Amino acid sequence: MTADQSTSLAAAKQSTPLCKTALNALHRKLGARMVNFGGWDMPVEYPAAGGLIAEHKAVRKGVGVFDVSHMGDIRIRTGNTPGGALAAVQHLSMNDASKLAIGQAHYSAMLYPQGTFVDDVIVHRMGEDDFLFVINAGTREKDISWVRENTKGMDCVVEDYSDAYTQLAIQGPRAVDVVKKLTDANLEGIKNYWFTHGTVCGLPCRLIARTGYTGEDGFEIYIPGDVATSEMVWNAVIEAGNEFAILPCGLGARNTLRLEAKMALYGHEISETINVWEAGLDRYCKMEKRDFVGRAALAKASAAPLKRELVGLQMMERGIARDDYKVFDAAGEQVGVVTSGSPSPTLGVNIALAYVPPALAALGTHLFVEVRAQRVMALVVPTPFYKRVRKTAPQTVPGSN
Repeated sequence: MTADQSTSLAAAKQSTPLCKTALNALHRKLGARMVNFGGWDMPVEYPAAGGLIAEHKAVRKGVGVFDVSHMGDIRIRTGNTPGGALAAVQHLSMNDASKLAIGQAHYSAMLYPQGTFVDDVIVHRMGEDDFLFVINAGTREKDISWVRENTKGMDCVVEDYSDAYTQLAIQGPRAVDVVKKLTDANLEGIKNYWFTHGTVCGLPCRLIARTGYTGEDGFEIYIPGDVATSEMVWNAVIEAGNEFAILPCGLGARNTLRLEAKMALYGHEISETINVWEAGLDRYCKMEKRDFVGRAALAKASAAPLKRELVGLQMMERGIARDDYKVFDAAGEQVGVVTSGSPSPTLGVNIALAYVPPALAALGTHLFVEVRAQRVMALVVPTPFYKRVRKTAPQTVPGSN
């Protein structure tokens, strides 16, 4: 490729219009600060409502609402013979979808043959042989192509519903109180990573999932993706949440919330160069099930010592560890790299995730992160950095009524 051709290609990429969700105009009306996120024009924060820190704290203490309509949706359903969709999902993903009940979801991932990540996904079992993959925005086209290519010749139907829905994430300890006002569905019976269908804001048969990406309780609702319906439901959510001080939330708070909860982000903690064992996601990888893409490579890799592990870091001196910053040992040798880093609004300290050699992964190990040409001390600490206190059912005292 000539220099002129390279320049023209770069210019073409820059001039490609950003994708927009149905709520784009509303976000701008609310004064959101917009950014290019994986080719999507998305709100990173709403300064008029207090910005990232206020949004983050609203979700931890009360409730916030996110527009996550940029996420993709792939349906895999029965072809000619029942069981074909399940076989396809089992082949495509590392978790065991046969264990899902109808109305249940789980975290999983699609892998390359070498055991590294195509993408992480949430798999919903919609019916006996009917599944919905919720995928990441930045990997939409790649994921859809991967699913289609790897189900060729299999007895299933693959459908891309990515642009059909507006998806709202209502997150926080008061999320259930907000959603209760908007639906006729019995939310008390929906456990974490389960879902139901019900009327939402007068719209019948809407998917309501008790899932999220914040480390808090919450719901994700799927509604028709046209502008009028999307804005109507968004406004209804805000109105229902006003008594709980609900805030619109952007991708900035979504990132700090998921980091505190140690939830992986594609292109950071997981990627096409990182395998399942290194990422510490083995609890979701069911090696005992029938063959799936990447299984053979993972079996081989499991027999060899790990070369790197994902650890949590707390900065012990002034300085924020940012993505891609270098990590050094006490002798001054570079030993790793930060995958995600930020101040923690909940904990009041600077935190990060980083890949380091296993010999340096023990809790209490002192490392150093290069921040603006300065080596700043960090400590390996337990993760997740934040874990919500789950409500427990009241216990009955023996002999009481």
